[in-house]
Amino acid sequence: MHELRRMRLVLGTYAEVGACAPEAVAEQALAAAFESLQQSHDRWSFHAADSELSRLNRSGGEPVPLSRDTLRLLRLAKLFGQASGERFNCTVGGALVQRGDLPDHGGPRPLPVGRADDIDIDIGRRQARLCRPVRVTLDGIAKGYAVDLAVKAMRLAGARSGWINAGGDLRVFGDKVLQVHRREPDGALTPLGGLREAALASSRVGCVPDAAFPAFIVGADDVVPEVVSVVARSAWRADALTKVVALVPRAERAAVAARLGGHWVEPPAMRIAA
Repeated sequence: MHELRRMRLVLGTYAEVGACAPEAVAEQALAAAFESLQQSHDRWSFHAADSELSRLNRSGGEPVPLSRDTLRLLRLAKLFGQASGERFNCTVGGALVQRGDLPDHGGPRPLPVGRADDIDIDIGRRQARLCRPVRVTLDGIAKGYAVDLAVKAMRLAGARSGWINAGGDLRVFGDKVLQVHRREPDGALTPLGGLREAALASSRVGCVPDAAFPAFIVGADDVVPEVVSVVARSAWRADALTKVVALVPRAERAAVAARLGGHWVEPPAMRIAA
């Protein structure tokens, strides 16, 4: 069995992909993963004017045909918003555009914040439309979902085990156990233990964005700087959960994460997820 790893710039960050398989199969699996990650970027980038997400945001309420994966991602964002009591909200793009943090690609003047439900986003079988002039940003969930799709592509290419780490969104599959560390706001590395058949996502809270964590969480500006980490079965869930957990008091984090299908990581204890 051969272990092969590669790193490339994609999804606005450096992504490391590793595969455990015979060398030729591992090469194919890595190529499939990077192709999948690039396709996800092309579909869901807020910065790209020609992405599916940007076409939806400037549609002016008209239905927009979208790919199956984009429609599923929008449904997941809506459902997670409802389940979290709107702590997760994919309609904050208007506020970020007005602040100059995200580009404006045209369309109606955006509302600062909307609601991630049928009031603002109507999703059909092959298309979606915005019922009010909100700007949808999927940055809080799309990178994790992209990692999940890339893992699926690796499995289809023949990789029995491996991992993908896309700038803090990590998923390990098969019998691979990956030792992971978390970089704290002061630069220190905290060992979190081994991860197997699970996903780990980390988001900085109350910190100035940097190259490793270029985004920030809306509504979590005036807090003690920290890095919030969550383990879940899927990378999309872990990704979204870090935003929710960051917005609740520390005493409630474990319960909220568990209710929404994850585990809040409070170092140094993290056992191997089996």
